[in-house]
Amino acid sequence: MTVCGTRQGAVRGRTSPDGVTSFLGIPYAAAPFGARRFREPSPPEPWTGVRDATAHGPTSPHAPYAPPFDALIPENGIEGEGCLNLNVWTPAPEPGAGLPVMVWLHGGAFTNGSGSTSAYDGGAFARDGVVCVTLNYRLGTDGFLHLPGRPDNRGLLDQIAALQWVRDNIAFFGGDPDRVTVFGESAGAMSIGVLLTTEAARGLFRRAILQSGACHHFLRPSSAALITARLAEKLGIEPTPEAFTAVPLPELLPAQAELRAEVSARPDPARWGEAAFNMMPFEPVRPALVLPGPDCEVELLIGSNAEEYRLFLVPTERLHTLSESTLHAMTAAYGLDPATALPVYRAARPGATPGELLSAVATDWFYRIPAIRLAESVPASYLYEFSWRSPQFDGALGACHALELPFVFDRLHDPSYAPMLGAHPPQALADAMHGAWVSFAKTGSPGWEPYDTTTRTTMTFTTPAATPVSDPRTQERLLWDGVR
Repeated sequence: MTVCGTRQGAVRGRTSPDGVTSFLGIPYAAAPFGARRFREPSPPEPWTGVRDATAHGPTSPHAPYAPPFDALIPENGIEGEGCLNLNVWTPAPEPGAGLPVMVWLHGGAFTNGSGSTSAYDGGAFARDGVVCVTLNYRLGTDGFLHLPGRPDNRGLLDQIAALQWVRDNIAFFGGDPDRVTVFGESAGAMSIGVLLTTEAARGLFRRAILQSGACHHFLRPSSAALITARLAEKLGIEPTPEAFTAVPLPELLPAQAELRAEVSARPDPARWGEAAFNMMPFEPVRPALVLPGPDCEVELLIGSNAEEYRLFLVPTERLHTLSESTLHAMTAAYGLDPATALPVYRAARPGATPGELLSAVATDWFYRIPAIRLAESVPASYLYEFSWRSPQFDGALGACHALELPFVFDRLHDPSYAPMLGAHPPQALADAMHGAWVSFAKTGSPGWEPYDTTTRTTMTFTTPAATPVSDPRTQERLLWDGVR
């Protein structure tokens, strides 16, 4: 056992045979319930003696993923009110080591996920000389529902509080608070997209890695109000903080899940606003799109997967049942002229079904183009694309959403990833991708040339070798010029 200090009190962690010490379930803020419900996070209570930090703490309340995604995406739930906690993995648990730090923000559409699944074990980063931190933040109604008289984006405020904890405490664990890289996937990356232009987050991280998410997905206040009104209607309450506080979690969480299903079944912008397009009724609330500019003080590594949207079409069997009329309607809803755009996508995919074409269009709208726009807005950013294709679902799953995660964390043999990875995933690709993330955290360079509007260098992570490519799928990219 190893003991480290923090500003709140000492914690006891566990050292593994490979020399990595983990400290789990450390509170970075007080439990966000009772009088603290739906409010900004409060500092954690200090303690006396040595606090045991050898087991994960409670996770933010959330409903499980609906089938078939519950069998594909790693998820866990630990009950308890003290859910605003974090985990630290370090190779040098003593002050003064000055190691780079990586802070992970998990995904899950702002309604699911936690920082404590085995999938996000930070041991491989610590093995390679980086202090790794994972955390929980408030989700769903508690984290992101727009409520009168309460701060918006409480889940993001939690993330900021965790980063402040890192600034104030990580030196005790061997980390350098001036060398922090925040990295996240999906909702975690979209969170970073907001943090980049949030004054309260300024100076809390030097570098950022955004995986399958950037700045383009949020709810305007008018859309967020529609979500609040509908959820209150489902629960039979007034749309006020007091009324939501009175709803027991066993009633609230299923209602959240039902609301998401309603959005997916009837994606009407008049009913849901922006959520009708990205199917996320709980997400950051912002008045308008804000991109950081050339004066951004954070160094960026940004990217997406080549076939992100297949995760949402293949397991549900919609890939080969989706109609041509739905393809045209969705392409138009995303802002493209189907008569102009679909022949371009079809030319690169002869014989593609409407579902396969929608997957390509939606992948660009949801993930690839926002990543490119962010890289264009901040000079000297680095861009990547993950394109290794999973053999699962007879190969149809492809390079889908979230597939890069076991490669980033170098955890190809974690059983929780097996349903998406299949047998014998390429370790060499994990070495390359994990190594690039470590290099970026240590030096500011992942190992290839920065992105610019002349060469548009994009590192493609695939097999047999990761390869830089100049402006992949140019004609498809050009279709989105002028589209939000």
